[in-house]
Amino acid sequence: MTPLIGIEEEYLIVDPWSRHVAPRAAEVLAAATDVLDVVHEITRFQVEARTAPSADLGELGTRLRAARKEVSQAARSCGLAVVASGIPVLGDVVPIPLTDDVRYEQGRILYRALQDELTICALHVHVDVPDEEQAVYVGNHLRPWLPTLIALAANSPFFVGRDTGYASWRVISWGRWPVSGAPPYFPSYADYELALRALSQSGALMDPKTVYWDARPSPSLPTVEVRVADVPLDVSDSLTIIGLIRGLVVTALAAVARGDRGLPIPSEVVRAAYWRAARDGLGGHSLDVREGALVPARVMAGRLLDHVRDATAEAGDLPLVEEGLDRLLGRGSGAERQRRAHARTGHLAAVVDDLIEATVA
Repeated sequence: MTPLIGIEEEYLIVDPWSRHVAPRAAEVLAAATDVLDVVHEITRFQVEARTAPSADLGELGTRLRAARKEVSQAARSCGLAVVASGIPVLGDVVPIPLTDDVRYEQGRILYRALQDELTICALHVHVDVPDEEQAVYVGNHLRPWLPTLIALAANSPFFVGRDTGYASWRVISWGRWPVSGAPPYFPSYADYELALRALSQSGALMDPKTVYWDARPSPSLPTVEVRVADVPLDVSDSLTIIGLIRGLVVTALAAVARGDRGLPIPSEVVRAAYWRAARDGLGGHSLDVREGALVPARVMAGRLLDHVRDATAEAGDLPLVEEGLDRLLGRGSGAERQRRAHARTGHLAAVVDDLIEATVA
């Protein structure tokens, strides 16, 4: 049976005149209809759209396009715009304007200046799994491929007025949090529970929702949640990433059923692969952590597709994923498009204008 998928995409609210992020999410949410599940995020610069679970990738694409259109129209009615970018291109974001919520205020007290760069937008993919224990072992199997997903989805090269030199500055910024990035390798479910108890005792966890690993058992749903990707620039890229992620989860579940709990790759190696993928994106080389060797990022993308080919074919996703991956490798990631927009004029305002257009194209 093909697992259901649920999607969350986060977007930034921008002033189309100044091109700066604008702390006016509440106005956009008030203007949005009740047809779609659009909610606030931790900062007033952001909103989040959610889809109902579906097994059909094409149906999810329809829902994501409708969500982006709805949020864009709501923003426009307020004299604003929305952009799908992993981090703000322009604007004053420190200190962040927190959304009014007791939990967010508790997080400010606990995490302090870590929240200064929390205006980040990601794609979260929930894939149904039988139970939390299998979700942990699925995470083991996903670890070698998370850097490749970072490179494919990279869409945050500029941060508040400067080129960071990275394809995904969101990944680097987010990686400073105490429980973030790739999950550790867990040889048993008991080890996972022991780690969570120790993290809780340390004070690093406010509650189960602050287990921010990029592949984690959802704290509230019977899913594994994969949250490694920058929010892609357009829906076609989102669907490519989503199809690859479901293929990875299905492939991992089959391996777990055979008693295979994944390769125990050292966390330091995976961390280095994260750094390289976030820096170079699709334009450079990636570390294949299974071999400890650098290969072109586009070669790693091909290896990922080969790894999930049978699972994506069984789900009926293979034609869409193959076409989407060919398109993504041909024209480049969102980060590459942002840099091309900047190169045309030399102005970051042009990058924001292009983002506004591409988000709902």
